[in-house]
Amino acid sequence: MELKHFNCQRLLLCKSSMMFFAFFLMISMMIFPQSSEANDQDFDVNDYVKEMQPGWNLGNTFDAVGEDETAWGNPFVTKELIEEIANQGFNSIRIPVTFDQRMAEGPDYTIDEDFLNRVTQAVDWSLDEDLYVMINIHHDSWIWLEAGMHEDYDESIARFDAIWEQLADHFKDYPMELMFESINEPRFWGSEEEKLGYLYDLNMSFYDIVRNSGGMNDIRPLVLPTLDTSPDHQHTLDHLYDTIIELDDPNLISTIHFYGFWPFSVNVAGYTHFDEETKGHIIETFDRVYDTFTANDIPVVLGEFGLLGFDTHTGVIQQGEKLKFFEFMIHYAKEKEITHMLWDNGQHFNRTSFEWRDQELYDIMKASWETRSATAESNFIYLKRGEEIEDTSLQLHLHGNEFVSLLLDGQTLIEGEDYELNGDALIINASLLEELTTSQDLGVNAKLTATFTQGADWYIRVISYDTPVMEDASGTVRDFVIPTQFNGDDLKTMEAIYPDGSAAGPHNWTTFKEFGYAFSPDYEANEIYFPYGEYRFFNELNDGEVELTFYFWSGEVLTYQLTKDGENIVGTFVGATPPGTGDDDETPGAGDDGETPGTGDDGETPGTGDDDKTPGTGEDDETPGTGEDDETPGAGDNGETPGTGDDDKTPSTGSSDETKLPDTATNLYNYLLIGLLMIIVGGTVTIFSRKRKVVDM
Repeated sequence: MELKHFNCQRLLLCKSSMMFFAFFLMISMMIFPQSSEANDQDFDVNDYVKEMQPGWNLGNTFDAVGEDETAWGNPFVTKELIEEIANQGFNSIRIPVTFDQRMAEGPDYTIDEDFLNRVTQAVDWSLDEDLYVMINIHHDSWIWLEAGMHEDYDESIARFDAIWEQLADHFKDYPMELMFESINEPRFWGSEEEKLGYLYDLNMSFYDIVRNSGGMNDIRPLVLPTLDTSPDHQHTLDHLYDTIIELDDPNLISTIHFYGFWPFSVNVAGYTHFDEETKGHIIETFDRVYDTFTANDIPVVLGEFGLLGFDTHTGVIQQGEKLKFFEFMIHYAKEKEITHMLWDNGQHFNRTSFEWRDQELYDIMKASWETRSATAESNFIYLKRGEEIEDTSLQLHLHGNEFVSLLLDGQTLIEGEDYELNGDALIINASLLEELTTSQDLGVNAKLTATFTQGADWYIRVISYDTPVMEDASGTVRDFVIPTQFNGDDLKTMEAIYPDGSAAGPHNWTTFKEFGYAFSPDYEANEIYFPYGEYRFFNELNDGEVELTFYFWSGEVLTYQLTKDGENIVGTFVGATPPGTGDDDETPGAGDDGETPGTGDDGETPGTGDDDKTPGTGEDDETPGTGEDDETPGAGDNGETPGTGDDDKTPSTGSSDETKLPDTATNLYNYLLIGLLMIIVGGTVTIFSRKRKVVDM
C-alpha cells in the first residue's frame, strides 16, 4: 500500500509538472513569438545580401529638399512604379529619405506624420513585390550633420537619435526584408580623427537605438557606411571594419558608393575613353573592399553606383565608353561578391512611361548581372562625306564570347560579302558602307547590330559627317556662345591654353576641361556654350587671349581664339586640322611621366577628396528635373529607343545554424523573464509537493 501510495504521489507530481511545463511553454510562446517570416535566428546575412542582387535607388524623391517628393522633378511614387522596378529584374530597392524640413523642432523632433506615411506606403509596396528594402537618413548628412557634429555636437546627436527612435519604433514589427542604413555619405568638419570619431558615435548610437527598440529590430539587418561612404582610403575601410568587429553582431552589413575613376567619370583631363587606368581603378577599389570586408565574412552593399558626369546629363560620357564601363564594373563587383544598387534620380528609368531612357545601357547592365557581354573598341564608324570609303576594322573585346552575326534592321548580313572576321577584328567592307551612306545625309545613316553567344548585343552607328565649322562671335561672360555647324560630328573634349602654354580656366592642373561643366555642345541649337560661364569657365579665365582646341570623335580638330576683357568676350575661328595630321589628334589622359594629371604627392586626384565634394554631387541629385526626356546629347550619340525588360525574380532568405542573436539589452530582459518564470514554476511545484505530503500524512 505504501509503495502504491508513493507511486500515485509521483504520478500526480509528474502530471502536475507536465501541466506547469506546458503552461510555461504557452506563456513563453506568447511572450517570445517565433515568426515564420524571420525571427530567423538561423538566417545568414551573407545569403541575405546576395539575394538583394541587383538593387535600384528611388533617388531624388523622398530625399529631395523642398515641398514634397516631387521637388526635384520626379513624379509622385506609385504602386505601379514599384511593380515595374521588380519586373525589370531588381531584387532590392533603396529608399533615400531626408528629414530636415519634415520634422519639428527639438527636443522631440517629431517627424511629419503625413510624410512618414508616404515613406511607409512606398516601403509596403516594395515588400509586396518581394523586394528587399533599405531606408536611411540621407541628405541630412550634409544639410545639418556635417557642420552640426563639429559645432553643436549634443543637439546634432539628439536630433539624429530622435529620427532613429521614431523610425525604429514605427517599423519594429516589419519583416526582416526591411533593413536600416544609419546615414548616407557621412561627412564632417574637423580633422580626420574628429571625422572618424563623429561617424563612430553616430553608428554606435544608431545601433543601440535600433537593437533596443523591440520587435524584429533585435536581429534586423543594419547597414553601416564608411566615412563619405567612400571605398578610396584603406584607413576609412579599416575604421568601419573595427566598428563592426567591436559590435560583434552577425547581422551587420558594410556599405560603400562608387562613381568610377574621377577624370573619366566627369570627362576631364582628356580621359575620354574607358582605358586600362580606368579599368584598373575598378579592380583596385573592389579588391580593397573585398579584402577588408567580404574575405572576413562581412557582406558589402554598393549602395550607389554610376558616373559623376551624370550630374550634368548622361551624354557627358560617350555612349560606347559608358557601356564598357558599366559592363566591366558590374561584372567585377559581382566577381568580388559585392551587391550593387544603381543610383537612379529619374534619368535612367522613366517613372511615368516605365521605359528605359537608354535601352542599350539597361541591356548591358542586365546582362552583366549573370554573364559578360562582348564590346568593341568603339560603337561608331565616321565616314567623311565626299571622301573615298575604305574597309573599316573594329577590334572586338569578346570577354569569353564568340561572334555570331552582324545584323542590319534585323536582317543577317553575309560574311565574306558584307563583312569579314579576322580573329578578334570585325572588318566592315567598303561596299556595305557605301551602300549605307548613299544618301550622304549628315548624321547616323545606319545602325549595325553585332550579336554574340551570350550577353548584350553591340550596336555600331555608321555616321556620315563633314568637317564642323565655327563662326566668329562676341558676347559677355553670361551669354557668350560659339556658333557651330557640327555637320554630323560629335564633340569629344576641349583644351584651353594661354599663350605661354599654361592651362587656362577651371581645373588649371590640366589643359583639357571638364565636359558639361566648363563647356557643352547643343546640337539642336548649333552652338557650344559655357554653362554658368560667369561663375565657372570665364570666372577662372584671365584677361587676354586664350586658345581653345576642340576635339571631335571623327578625329577632326578645330581651333578657336578667345579674347577676354573684363566681362566682354570676343571669339575668332582660326581653322580646322584634318584627321590624321599633326600630334594633336589624340587627347592624352596621363601626363608624360605616366601620372594622372593633377595628382598630388599623396596620390589623390583633385576633386575626389572628402572635402572637395559638393553636397549632393555624386548622386545626380542637385538639379531639379534632371533625367527628363529633354536632355541635350553630350559627348556622343545616344540614340537609343527606350524599352522595358520582363525579368522577374522573387527573393528568399537563406539560413545558417551557426548564427546567434546579438547580446543586446532586449535579449537580456528576455532571459530575465525566462528565469523568473522558471523560478515561479519551480516554486509552485515545490509548494504543491509539500502540500501533497501533508495531506498524505
